Amino acid sequence: MPTTLHAHLDQNGVSTTKATVRSHTVFVDRPTAKGGADRGPAGGEYLLVGLGGCFSSHLLAAIRAREAAISNVRVDVTGTLDGMPERFTNFDVAVSATCSDLEQLQKLVRVAERACQVISTLKLAAPVHVTVTHEQPVTQAS
Repeated sequence: MPTTLHAHLDQNGVSTTKATVRSHTVFVDRPTAKGGADRGPAGGEYLLVGLGGCFSSHLLAAIRAREAAISNVRVDVTGTLDGMPERFTNFDVAVSATCSDLEQLQKLVRVAERACQVISTLKLAAPVHVTVTHEQPVTQAS
């Protein structure tokens, strides 16, 4: 059964849009260098936030479900713009975390990558590359 998500957007200034999703409000704007008021990220930047947020949500759920000893999860998302008209041509998702079992982290990253609706959608338009690094947990000397 399909699920439908909804966002409502209203103009909120010369270059700013106020977006409401459920009970959450964010602003979308252009940087001042491009004639905006810089009251929020641009739409393309929110695409990166959506990609990273969707992936992170699935990764944290996978970690929690397996009670994995993985902490300090960090996700950095980069999108490359090119072409005329300009569009995203590549996405990179870099994952790092503290854990003693790199193989388990890599497995859970693959689980999250397969489950992420945004990655599944974007892969139809441009490559999405996910990479993993990790840090060993600090152990206390006894």
